[in-house]
Amino acid sequence: MLSALYYIFLVLLCTLFMILSAIALVVCYPFDPARRVVHELSRILVRIFFFIPLRWRQKVEGREYIDRHKSYVIVLNHNTVIDIPALYYLPLNFRWVSKREVFRVPFFGQYLVLHGDICIDRGRAAEALEQMLREGRKWISRGASVAVFPEGTRSKDGEIHRFKAGAFTLAREAGVGILPVVMDGTRTLIRRNLLFNWGNRITIRVLPPVPAERVAAAEPHELMEEVRGAMCAALSDIRKNR
Repeated sequence: MLSALYYIFLVLLCTLFMILSAIALVVCYPFDPARRVVHELSRILVRIFFFIPLRWRQKVEGREYIDRHKSYVIVLNHNTVIDIPALYYLPLNFRWVSKREVFRVPFFGQYLVLHGDICIDRGRAAEALEQMLREGRKWISRGASVAVFPEGTRSKDGEIHRFKAGAFTLAREAGVGILPVVMDGTRTLIRRNLLFNWGNRITIRVLPPVPAERVAAAEPHELMEEVRGAMCAALSDIRKNR
């Protein structure tokens, strides 16, 4: 019953913030090409979402590694849809790279459009990469970062699996660093019966960024393995210290 009430509350809350975001986009568009105002509204929405359940806890580690004045390609492990709102705890303006099916989800899809997130068709790999590179460079040139799930899909067992090269190719072509982020606890917030786990804990750990110079000098596949190794080690450490 409590979960049903919270779902209803979230629908009403998201509707309100969607209207506010649409207004902000229209009003601020001429002087806010990076859509910072729309992004900040989503950060407020996320804070409300996580704040209302009193026993939910979110811990962010490694904020000191983030330079708010820089753009990054953010790479993070993917377990569930909760990974997406959780990333808004980072003090960065970013655009998501998402499969086109997500853009069709009610509320969620409309938010992605308002944000200017990057829609790709995973069934057409070459076109998807081209789209991500083109749109990613555009947003980075406007001062935003781009967030990518390098595994390409959700992990079924909670482990970090093989990476794809798209995020690393984008960082190299755009001349920016890579910011690895590891999350744990997002897969347990919503149970399999769709009821909320009211005692959930989420840890978000930001790792030291890979500088743009290192991205430019290294082979993408070598860099992929290096970053994945660091993220796997961080995930293991988080779990040991729960």
